[in-house]
Amino acid sequence: MGYKYVLFDLDGTLINTNNLIIDSFKYTYKTCLGLDVCEEDILKCFGEPLKVTLRRYSEEKADELFNTYIEYNEVRHNDTVTIFEGIPELLPELVKRGSILAVVTAKRRKVALMGLELFDIRKYFDVIVALEDTELHKPNPAPVIKALEILGANASETLMVGDSVFDIHSAHGASVAAALVKWSAAQDFQDEASSADYVVHDTKELLKIITE
Repeated sequence: MGYKYVLFDLDGTLINTNNLIIDSFKYTYKTCLGLDVCEEDILKCFGEPLKVTLRRYSEEKADELFNTYIEYNEVRHNDTVTIFEGIPELLPELVKRGSILAVVTAKRRKVALMGLELFDIRKYFDVIVALEDTELHKPNPAPVIKALEILGANASETLMVGDSVFDIHSAHGASVAAALVKWSAAQDFQDEASSADYVVHDTKELLKIITE
């Protein structure tokens, strides 16, 4: 079938922030609430906005939790984040073949740009839809719809690529096909991930879906 427009989630899809995110949550919950939260419970929330996740544990201390997480996460970001295998080759190849790319993430724009610029992949994306750009966030379709509007793209020509059920639901809510990548950690702990239109195990498989 092929797709002209490709919307990529960031964390767990393009860059590997898994360990940083898990450590940031654990540190935040322990420091602010005295709680030891297991990795599985953290992974279940991968892909949703940070404040939504933090409020699950304390509405009263939401601001303190947020500020603690951000400070810990940003200081350690560049030393711990890596890029997934095949992504540095995939992105320029897609652009070469005429694909138009966007990032659709629940991260704040500042931190999203940190990750993209760290690996010099910002240049491949025409559009970045970040936390600040929509009032509602994944799994709501609003971020995907926003990306379609900015790109001037038809939903039928667009594929959303992500690693969590939140990406899939956001895409489907906007009538966009969704591909679930299996090189992340999130989907093993989230329900309904099998509802994706495609399940891909490496970037070569993804390239074929997008371009053929």
